[in-house]
Amino acid sequence: MDQVIVVGGGLAGYSAAHTVLEQGGRVLLLDKMPFSGGNSVKATSGMNGAGTSTQRAQEVMDSPELFEADSMRGGATRPDLVRVLTHESGDGIEWLKNSFGLDLSLLSRLGGHSAPRTHRGAEKFPGMTITYALMEKLEDIEEESDKAVIMHKTKVNSLIKGGDGSVIGVEYETADGKQGKAYGPVVLATGGFGADFTEGSLLQQHRPDLAHLPSTNGEHT
Repeated sequence: MDQVIVVGGGLAGYSAAHTVLEQGGRVLLLDKMPFSGGNSVKATSGMNGAGTSTQRAQEVMDSPELFEADSMRGGATRPDLVRVLTHESGDGIEWLKNSFGLDLSLLSRLGGHSAPRTHRGAEKFPGMTITYALMEKLEDIEEESDKAVIMHKTKVNSLIKGGDGSVIGVEYETADGKQGKAYGPVVLATGGFGADFTEGSLLQQHRPDLAHLPSTNGEHT
């Protein structure tokens, strides 16, 4: 596998980067901020997963199907995406535990759940703990090999398309104004647009009724 470009340095971006490496590829991770973490480091509840070894050890009766039903009952409108989220959630928890040595042994039952399925360790901020584990491992790989490159203070301005319209790379700009291009498949993990209150933003276009509300999103997303 050739280079894959990941845009965004939160948990989604670092998960994608490590997945590329596991498949034998090289990864270039770009983030516009001076540091990684994104909104993921603010998460304080944990990660939801159904059918995990942690649940089985604690004799919690749960399943991807039950998680799927809970999600649909909660108002989800994309059954296809809900199925991916819920049926791969357990494997995601096991991946974090086995690949990064994370403690996800504590369970809680949050609103809308039919069973305890929110996993965390003893740390106060599980989002920060989980995200930092992936960040630190990728930084180690960057130092020890040519398989990973992390570029902070680098904003992606546009996607590069091939003759058939497919995305083949990105155009980016560093903090000192240098322009650059990188080629390869692109994974966008840039977070939401809930804090983009500028005129003509996606928020203004699609949900102007929410434009007056505060958001945990910010410049880092």
